[in-house]
Amino acid sequence: MSGEYPIVEAEEVTKKFGLFTAVDRVSLTVRKGEFFGLLGPNGAGKTSVIRMMYGFSPLSAGVMKVFGLDIATGWREIRQQIGVCQQDNTLDPDLSVEKNLLVFAGYYRLAKSLAVERTAELLNFFALSHKRQAQVYHLSGGMARRLMLARALINDPRLVILDEPTTGLDPQSRHQVWDKLRELRARGLTMVLTTHYMEEAAILCDRLIIMDRGMILVEGSPEELIGIYAGKSIIEVETPGPELVAFVKQQQVRHEELPTRLIIYTDEEDQLGRVIRERFCFEKCIFRHGTLEDVFLRLTGRELRE
Repeated sequence: MSGEYPIVEAEEVTKKFGLFTAVDRVSLTVRKGEFFGLLGPNGAGKTSVIRMMYGFSPLSAGVMKVFGLDIATGWREIRQQIGVCQQDNTLDPDLSVEKNLLVFAGYYRLAKSLAVERTAELLNFFALSHKRQAQVYHLSGGMARRLMLARALINDPRLVILDEPTTGLDPQSRHQVWDKLRELRARGLTMVLTTHYMEEAAILCDRLIIMDRGMILVEGSPEELIGIYAGKSIIEVETPGPELVAFVKQQQVRHEELPTRLIIYTDEEDQLGRVIRERFCFEKCIFRHGTLEDVFLRLTGRELRE
């Protein structure tokens, strides 16, 4: 992941809409060849960050550099080297699968021969060659998403931005997209991901941030964040008795008291788990490993957001 400069470097980046601050002095760095994630609840500011990153939305304050260029002055050159896979399906329904890629290649002024070559390569890579003449409205959700990824790669970008790339897909289609993203990561492509799927972030991301209310809460690898904020072992107890609650507090173990559950975070699975199992687990207890979702919920809360 070496290089003369980071692929993305944000310094005190702020985005305001009137009196509302969507992004509040965010600083981050994305290194060459890195798969970098932005997580957060709805309204956290992550989409605003990536829209500033590819020049769609101007900054209110701060500096955003991509490929060492200031997005405010070098956005034309930056956009030529970026691919963006948006959350919503923006494929042209009037064109075939193949034509969607060829027409998009024209926006980057690719020579016709190169556009045809890149289109064939990408259709093959995303297992869409047999659908090249099909209209896009005949594609399944998974195929449409793979075509959008192919379109984001048509210009052979140095950076690909993925805004919730698997939203709405069934498990099989989601795993197919993950497999292709893993292959791209193995080739050294730099990617920035926003997602609501914690499993997706844990599987794909080398490093990530969790945002809330426009600010960065934590930054690190999935493994580091799980170790710090969740622990290796989780014990979930339904309808815990007062004795267990008192025991956990006495032992000063990290825990959350929910209306019908007690969630205990610990690195001492064997000893503490055995004590709880023998003394307190008369009803349902679940013993499991800590996950990125545990980290997310501990940091951002469990209330519903609108």
